[in-house]
Amino acid sequence: MKAAIIGGGVIGGGWAARFLLNGWDVAVFDPDPEAPRKLGEVLANARAALPALSDAPMPDNGSLTFASNLKEAVQNADYIQESVSEDLALKHRVYAEIQHAAPDTPLGSSTSGFKPSELQQGALNPASIFVAHPFNPVYLLPLAEIVPSIKNDPKLVESAKEILREIGMFPLHVRKEIDAHIADRFLEAVWREALWLVKDGIATTEEIDEAIRMGFGLRWGQMGLFETYRIAGGEAGMKHFLEQFGPCLTWPWTRLTDVPEFNDELVDLIAGQSDAQSGQHSIRELERIRDRNLIGFLRVLKDSNWGAGRVLLEHDARRRATAPDPSPDTAAPMVMAHMQVLPGWIDYNGHMTESRYLFASSETSDAFLRHIGAGMDYVAGGHSYYTAETHIMHLGEAKLGDRLTGSVQVLGADEKRLHVFIRIEKDGAPVATLEQMLLHVDMAKGRACPAAPEVLARLGAIRDAHAALPRPETAGRHVGHQTGRGKS
Repeated sequence: MKAAIIGGGVIGGGWAARFLLNGWDVAVFDPDPEAPRKLGEVLANARAALPALSDAPMPDNGSLTFASNLKEAVQNADYIQESVSEDLALKHRVYAEIQHAAPDTPLGSSTSGFKPSELQQGALNPASIFVAHPFNPVYLLPLAEIVPSIKNDPKLVESAKEILREIGMFPLHVRKEIDAHIADRFLEAVWREALWLVKDGIATTEEIDEAIRMGFGLRWGQMGLFETYRIAGGEAGMKHFLEQFGPCLTWPWTRLTDVPEFNDELVDLIAGQSDAQSGQHSIRELERIRDRNLIGFLRVLKDSNWGAGRVLLEHDARRRATAPDPSPDTAAPMVMAHMQVLPGWIDYNGHMTESRYLFASSETSDAFLRHIGAGMDYVAGGHSYYTAETHIMHLGEAKLGDRLTGSVQVLGADEKRLHVFIRIEKDGAPVATLEQMLLHVDMAKGRACPAAPEVLARLGAIRDAHAALPRPETAGRHVGHQTGRGKS
């Protein structure tokens, strides 16, 4: 699959990274001679960040090319994303050239303000042009506002939405076109009020940012606006909230219908305060800080299957569904998990902390249990494998950003017991091994019992295939036990 990215700035570069890291080939056209350098820096940040959100194997990166013209960029593309400047005449010229070469290819625009009907004016094929408005950083934030007009082909729009889901995005279908779509209308309102607060000397840029990130911004990130206010209404819910706070709408709390004069004095005031607030960091440093914080926040949401975290879980499930089934017939342990060392996994020495080796082992064994039919549906039926004993050996170091794989070798299995050897590896070399004994348990009775026949059938086939594998040298080793290599 190929995506054509027209415009390689911050947004276009984010789109390119999102497609590339999800296995798409990408052709970029941007006349700026600095575009390859700028996009390369965005891509480096994306490579350090996006895989940290995935608990399923990432595909191999697609190929990246810089086209010398628009025709070359869009040739044989399955999807086109335009991210040029917010100049309607410029966009019309770009679309005319694109559609001369690829009139029927889905063409999404990153525009934050123009309506699709405006973009489609004079187009060779208006039915294929629509708004696909993302948020920065595009490679981490899932939202893309999809805005069609009455001239759009509904099938093409649905196809484009499915493409975006495949690369881990959340296409929000805006049913009626409107200036600035949905999200930017909120942002514009907040931005306008913030400018007044600074201009009137009520708050600095830093104080306004603190009010957002220390308070309602944290709530909005997981529950949005209406769900947050529903809770604020207490047990009586949203109706009570509206009855209690509705009269406030008539009070002169805000100046949203008025706009401060946008002059050099206001620009210097805002820019000066912003420099004092954040000028000690370069833009790239701020991007990396932002990305690390977003990863941590999104991982928490993913753990609770909430908000944007639900999108990440669904994307993992898509990847797992299309991944080849691990085969027990090869003369090698079964690779069951792909992971990346995250900021929260690091100890004071800068290495992956001990508890995270156990977590990596758990991710690997959980994937194996799902593979044999003993996943969460099985647990819901009242049966599960419990870990009875674990022995861990630390053989190497894992640091921030390192990619890890977890593999399973079955050393033995019967109706009630499962004996496995787990390897956690980096670049093909083990950083830890864990030997585990698991017991199959009737959860209601709290005691061991035989596993279901279908689970035993799959497990038995793997056990028999793994019987031909060499037994790990350290299997059965206890703490301090000498190995054949004379090491303790």
